[in-house]
Amino acid sequence: MKTFGSVSTEMEIQSPAREAWALYGAVGLTVITVPKYLAAVDIVEGDGGEGSIAKLTPLSGSPYYEKFTKVDDKHMVKETEITQGAFLDLGFTLYRIRFENIPTGKHSCITRTTIEWEVKEEYVANSTRVSILPSINIANDIEAYLLANEKKLKHPK
Repeated sequence: MKTFGSVSTEMEIQSPAREAWALYGAVGLTVITVPKYLAAVDIVEGDGGEGSIAKLTPLSGSPYYEKFTKVDDKHMVKETEITQGAFLDLGFTLYRIRFENIPTGKHSCITRTTIEWEVKEEYVANSTRVSILPSINIANDIEAYLLANEKKLKHPK
């Protein structure tokens, strides 16, 4: 038997949805996340689009692999699933992260992050390790990056 769960958060970002999506949607997120949270991100299969597989190496701990199961540029939705390591080593059978960018105005959007998981019953205590906090930190980092680079992004040379 398995236990299912999910957690979600929404954060308003003071930047156009398409600019935020440029970071969330592709591997652009690595520009921000690698120095703070990860030692490395390597695309081991594909081009960073749907179906691609990335090897993520945390600053501490063992590498794990994620598959980009959905990359929808039109609706600004990206889903990844861990395929090896990390939560799967803790009895989880599914660990999925979904990022959605929802325009709310010309210069703002909401970034919704949802984590969905399944865990084997005998490992249900490990569900307490699931945290939305890293997604909140990343959304804050993306907003700070976009605001700091606003002129450069709107007026490329």
